Amino acid sequence: MTRSSLLLLLSGILICTLFVASHCEEQRISGDKLLVVTVATKDTDGFRRFSRSAKHFNYTVKVLGRGQKWNGGDYMSAPGGGQKVRLLKAALEKMKKVDQIILFIDSYDVVFASGPKELLKKFQQAKHRVVFSSESLIWPDRHLEDKHPHVREGNRFLGSGGFIGYLPNVKEMVANWTGKDNESDQLFFTNIYIDPAKRKSINITLDSKCRLFQNLHGALDEVVLKFEDSRVRARNVLYDTLPVIIHGNGPTKLQINYLGNYIPSAWTFEKGCTVCHQDLYPLTALKESEYPLVLIGVFIEQPTPFVTVFFERLLKLQYPKDRLKLFIYNQEAHHKSQVSSFLQDHGSLYQDVKHMGPEEDMDAAAARNLAFDKCRNDKDCDYFFSVDIAVVLQNENTLKILIEQNLPIVAPMITRAGRLWSNFWGALSADGYYARSEDYVDIVQGQRMGVWNVPYVSNVYLVKASLLRSELKDYELFTSSLLDPDMAYCHNVRSKGIFMYATNMHTFGRIVSTDNYQTVHLHNDLWQIFENPVDWKERYIHQNYSHIMKDKLIETPCPDVYWFPIFSNVACNHIVEEMEHFGKWSGGANVDTRIQGGYENVPTIDIHMNQINFEKEWQKFLLEYIAPITEKMYPGYYTKAQFDLAFVVRYRPDEQPSLRPHHDASTFTINIALNQLGDDYQGGGCKFLRYDCSVQAPRKGWALMHPGRLTHYHEGLPTTAGTRYIAVSFVDP
Repeated sequence: MTRSSLLLLLSGILICTLFVASHCEEQRISGDKLLVVTVATKDTDGFRRFSRSAKHFNYTVKVLGRGQKWNGGDYMSAPGGGQKVRLLKAALEKMKKVDQIILFIDSYDVVFASGPKELLKKFQQAKHRVVFSSESLIWPDRHLEDKHPHVREGNRFLGSGGFIGYLPNVKEMVANWTGKDNESDQLFFTNIYIDPAKRKSINITLDSKCRLFQNLHGALDEVVLKFEDSRVRARNVLYDTLPVIIHGNGPTKLQINYLGNYIPSAWTFEKGCTVCHQDLYPLTALKESEYPLVLIGVFIEQPTPFVTVFFERLLKLQYPKDRLKLFIYNQEAHHKSQVSSFLQDHGSLYQDVKHMGPEEDMDAAAARNLAFDKCRNDKDCDYFFSVDIAVVLQNENTLKILIEQNLPIVAPMITRAGRLWSNFWGALSADGYYARSEDYVDIVQGQRMGVWNVPYVSNVYLVKASLLRSELKDYELFTSSLLDPDMAYCHNVRSKGIFMYATNMHTFGRIVSTDNYQTVHLHNDLWQIFENPVDWKERYIHQNYSHIMKDKLIETPCPDVYWFPIFSNVACNHIVEEMEHFGKWSGGANVDTRIQGGYENVPTIDIHMNQINFEKEWQKFLLEYIAPITEKMYPGYYTKAQFDLAFVVRYRPDEQPSLRPHHDASTFTINIALNQLGDDYQGGGCKFLRYDCSVQAPRKGWALMHPGRLTHYHEGLPTTAGTRYIAVSFVDP
């Protein structure tokens, strides 16, 4: 052979090789040959999630068993699932295309992580006609372990929740099924797989390294989320694979729910929540008279601060009152007057009110069961909105937002000020209690915003009434001998396969702490400055306090005397009422056993803060709200807000109308007007003699701040009518 002939031959071989390679590429399985087959007798939340992921990747899905009764047993805890094989066998008999590829998978607990192209490519690379998902755990008969063929690397055991194969081979595989609906599908397929002759005839293999299928049971530590280019995958870190199909088989339903919050692109770093605005139920298209009817259940189970504020916020909910009914359960005698006052003043605004007080002696679980049943049996009830009394609903549109989400059960995420506490759990421990999920902190802190499928909600949530009449028709949802009512309820919801959601797409509010709440005072909320500082501030600090510096609200009526808003009207009223309730006013004599030395040079008729055990709270108030003003107005002076004397003074024309000129035993003094000139008294005021300057029209809730020693010799001007109250503090004596 000549050299030129050899070159031509080699060139031909190369061309042929390239042609074959190119031709092989063209021989990849076409996506239109793939049919996804699943069994779903009911349209559950899990099935809807499966369908969304299938639609996202344009899979063609055939659903078997719709509307039929499920007879396949509860094979989470016992063998079952034979009904799926029967339905599959019947469906395959009608199919004729020999090149048809069948993907048979569960759906209630399955999510697609990628599309048909990747799935078919990996199936083709497996070089078998049928590929089953694999597991590291053997089920349901561990005695068959030795009969499973060994694999070089990966899982040895067959998982029946997912397999892919050519139609003729799958037909051959299920042809001999004659079992009952409640017999084990996994055992049936396992017996075929461990039979060498059948395994070879049908040409079956396992997806041992989880390239196509990822079963979560026994593999939770192997699977992590992988965020990439506006999509999310599950990565098997043991085999470094990216499975196409994620299956929460067995007792891993909560884990697939967690993964489903992200996969395939429900939430990404680039776009945030991509599904939060899907399938909404907009109320804007409705007249207010057409709004869904909501039964609001209010539950008071223990002494709770700021109950009056709760009812004020309930009134402010932006929802037509004639489309609301109320169920109020109060177990606490301490709160009877607050509930009665609310109902007396505002109960008639609502379409209907049911009130259960402590005298009815019903426990919390029974009350919640009864409230659910009240909605369940009311044909007009569309939603049940459960709210515990400790919830602070700052967002007036909360109820509208939750209804528009159009979800079976949805909770607005609320938190506790300064803590990582919230009203949802991201995960459960093995014994069903709280466990922190990987994304919990990011969700609570607002780093990830969305609507999250979670295993537990409490304190405030919305439930569709249709759910109460169908899946949740069991009366005693909250009753358990082992679990708290909220845990029992969530357990029962999860056991029905119903999804619970928590949304942090908006800021909804918080929950007050009930720890260390005492009920020995008239206005116990005054003592909450430590336990619930945010609520205390909202209730008791003047609404303009935060604008003092920015809007220059501090006035200077006299030299080095500063006048600024500090207390709300409620704070003033509560302090006065608390003092009058205590009632042990001093006689205004020089002899005073309450103070060191027992002698008061300039006596007043007063009650000291320590007499009502309020001195620690008062110092906290001075430190938090007075000290910053002091340090701004007296540059270079810093205070720790220490005091020997802090008290409320009462002036009356027939008792003690005025106070003679004097210096205060303080570095600076705070004098807060607790009631209103004109409405409550006449006269009064403070005169600084050195400057011949008077503040004669004190504003309720405003503080006068002035130096105490040497420079600001002053007197209390006569009160000519009514009763005047002031709160005085000698700071830094």
